[in-house]
Order: sequence, then structure tokens, then C-alpha cells
Amino acid sequence: MAQARKRDSWGSRLGIIMAVAGSAIGLGNFLRFPAKAASNGGGAFMIPYFVSLFLLGIPLMWIEWTLGRYGGGFEHGTAPGIFHSIWQKNRFIKYFGIIGIFGPLVIFIYYTYIESWTLAYSFFALIGKYGNLTDQSAMQGFLRGFQGLENNQHFNGLGPAYLFFLITFILNIWVIYYGIKGGIERLCKWAMPLLFIFGLILMVRVFTLGAPDLTKPDWNIVNGLGFLWNPDFSALKSAKVWLEAAGQVFFTLSVGIGVILTYASYLSKGDDVVLSGLTASSTNEITEVILGGSIIIPAAFVFFGPQNIQEIARSGVFNLGFVTMPLVLNKLPLSAIFGFIWFALLFLAGVTSSVSLAQPAVAFLEDEFDISRKKAVMIFGAVTFILCQAVVFFLGNGVVDELDFWGGTFFLVLFATIEIILFAWIFGMEKAWDEIHRGADMRVPRIYKFIIKYVTPLFLFSILGIWFWQEWIPIIFMKNISLGSRPFIFGTRIGLLLIFLTLAILVKIAWKRKRAQLEKMR
Repeated sequence: MAQARKRDSWGSRLGIIMAVAGSAIGLGNFLRFPAKAASNGGGAFMIPYFVSLFLLGIPLMWIEWTLGRYGGGFEHGTAPGIFHSIWQKNRFIKYFGIIGIFGPLVIFIYYTYIESWTLAYSFFALIGKYGNLTDQSAMQGFLRGFQGLENNQHFNGLGPAYLFFLITFILNIWVIYYGIKGGIERLCKWAMPLLFIFGLILMVRVFTLGAPDLTKPDWNIVNGLGFLWNPDFSALKSAKVWLEAAGQVFFTLSVGIGVILTYASYLSKGDDVVLSGLTASSTNEITEVILGGSIIIPAAFVFFGPQNIQEIARSGVFNLGFVTMPLVLNKLPLSAIFGFIWFALLFLAGVTSSVSLAQPAVAFLEDEFDISRKKAVMIFGAVTFILCQAVVFFLGNGVVDELDFWGGTFFLVLFATIEIILFAWIFGMEKAWDEIHRGADMRVPRIYKFIIKYVTPLFLFSILGIWFWQEWIPIIFMKNISLGSRPFIFGTRIGLLLIFLTLAILVKIAWKRKRAQLEKMR
């Protein structure tokens, strides 16, 4: 009973919907999605995207809400305990759940640093620090100087970047410190509406852009939207496009990470997971498809034209957000205000996601070791602050890309595959279907009973199989990594292995403690 009283709870249904939506709505909605769509067949990309949404994203969203609520009934807030609650006869299943702590932890390590760039650029926009830059190379130099990758007339060393990193990191820890209701829910209740307001302001401003060059009337917003949405159906023949679309759905909904499991564990048994999960998913999709698809690529088309837009779309999310978009906004009246709104929007999207990434590790310490919230947050903060240093100081050596691949791509799909098998086949589809609808105000279409049991697992196994067939050997042997960066990548992999092993040891210790406590009670 004592441990039950320690567990936090959500203050309202709106609170958890905003929090889950905040976890899902991140930098990927406004940077990654338009870049992926524009560079993978435009409107044709949306066909595999929506197929993946309905066959992977939404089923996994319901599964994770249901598993999390179920595990919370046993006072488990993270995947090891939740998996153990589902399959108690299997002594090893809890170790598979480690991925649900490992993934968010790894993403938090680099995501917080990138998030701090958006806070810095919000400030730079207001003071006009990059306002006189007019071309790609100059803005690229500004970014590289800020990142500490080169010394130039804009920056000399990592001082400014590190200062904003410290501010961002402390802000994240401060929010997490005050818990589910007092910290995360309170943040998301004001941050998410403000994010939508900023997004709508930018979308309206982009839609009212006229052709800046009267000699090039085709450089207009309608053709800019057409570039993003007109389909190139030949792209559907490419397996890469389907994999990219599925990956974007995983990334944008935050499924397969472990965060939703933890958030849902703070629900009560009678809370509706069907409507809440669907509402959170819909909020994210509206943000991504409507707002995310209507700002950066169409605006860049108007100012840079059809010849350069393909290269811009493929230039990477960092260049899109921190090079292309500032150049576009610099050409507008009130550029400082619009620049601030753009980067403040990204910062709000980032911080509502990063605080969610911290929660699984904190909940694990709370639930499995009976550690107070404050102590758990301090341990998490100290450990992750140390781990973040590799990202800050070795950004130019591919450390972020390596962390993103393992924490935010590969293990994400692997974890989702484990979840679906455990839910539909071990827990049992009939029992699972009843558990989904416990306290539900609406029924899931019956076709999803078949989809969850057969289609979603097959889809996930196909993704993993194609990845192993096409990518395994080049990635493991670092064939696409420069010789100078290979020692840093190898060191990063050793670090990731040590993190995983440490979590495995902690899981073993936690369950040993629980067995000892049960024996004493007998």
C-alpha cells in the first residue's frame, strides 16, 4: 500500500492527452516530416505513410496505452515490470523490456542538446544576430560556429552553445522534478496551445506569401504546396520509400519507445484508452500533416524555386530548420518576430518531448527501487548530464547520428515487435481485446482485432527483415563512416552497450529485492 501512495497520477483526461500529444509532437513534425515527404515522392509518400499509420501507428498506440494501464495496476510504470506482469511465467521477458528504458534514455542524451539550439536561435532572432545573413553558406557557417565545429566571425568556441545547453537541461530536470501532475502535465497544458498558436501564425503567413520575383510567377505558394503533395507514383516501387514512411510514423507517434507505456501506467483501471489514444494520435497527425507540411517546404519553394527545392529537402533536418528557414524568414517584414516564433515553436515541441523521454528511467527507479521522486530525478539528472557531454563535444564525429540510429530507429522497431507479440499472442487477443475496451466510451473497429494479431506483426517483421537484408553488414562494419570518425563511433557503441548492461543489472537487482521482500512477508 505504501508504494501505491507514492505513485503520481494525472489530474485530468485533458492532461494526459496533452502530455502524450506533447511527447509525440516534436522536432520531427516540423522538420523531419516535410523533408521525408518532399524527398520521397511528394504526395506518393503519403500513401505508405497513411498505410503505416493505420496498420502500425494507431494499433501500437492502443496497445501501448492498454499495456501501460494494465502494468500500472501492478504498480509497474516501465516496460520490464509491465512485460513481467503480462508473462509472469517467463523469467527473461523483463529483460526485453529494458529497451523501453534504454531507447528513451539514449534519445534524451542527444535530443536535449539539439533542443537547446532552438532556444538559442529564439534569442538570436530577437537580437538580430543572424539577421544580416543572406545565403546558404553564410547561414551554414553561423550554425557550424555555434555548434563549435569551426571558429569564425560569429562564434569562437562552444561557450554560447554550452550555456544554452545548461539552461535547457536544467529546465527539463526542473519540470521532471515536479512530477506527472505538477510538472509534465502543467507544462503541456500551456505549451501545447501556445505551440498551435505559433504554428497557425506561421502557416497563415506562409499562405499569404506572394511571388517575390515578378519575373518568376511560378515561384508561388500553390506550386510550393504542389511540390510537396503532387504524387510521383513511381516512388511507390521503392522499398526505401515504404521504410521511410513507416519509420516516420513510429518517430512521430512516439510508439515503440516506451514513453506511452509509462504515461499510461498512471491511469486508473477505468480510464478510457481507446478515445484518449485516438485523440492524442489525431492531435499529432493534424500538427504534422497540416502544420508541418504547410510551413518550411512551401515557403522555401517561394524564395528558392523548383531547381533548388529538391536539394533543400534532402539537405537534412538541421539545415532545414537552422539554415533554410532563417533565410526565408529574414526576407520577410518583422523577420525578428517571425524568427522568434519559428524557433520558439520548435523549442516548445522539443521540451514537451524531452521531458517525456526522461520519465521511463525516473519511473523505473521510483517503482522498482522504492526511491523518492526527488532522489530519482537527481540520479537521472547526474547520469544523463555526464552522458550528454559526448554529444556536445563530439558532434562533428557522428555521435548524434549513431545514437539516433540505435536509440531512435533500430531498437524502436524491435521494441514495437516485442510489444505486439507479447500483447496479441502471449497475453492473448481475446483477453487483450477486452482489456482495450475496459472503461471505453467507443469501440475499436473489429477489423483491428485481425490487424493487431496478424497484419501489424507481419508488417514489423517485414521491416526488420528488409533492414537486416539491406543494411546490417554496412552498418556493423561502419562502411559509410570516415576513418577519422570510426574510433568515436566505436566508442559510442561501447558506451551504449555499457548503458544496456547497467540497466540489465539494475533489473536483476530490483527483482531480487522484490523476491526477498516477498519471502519476508511469508
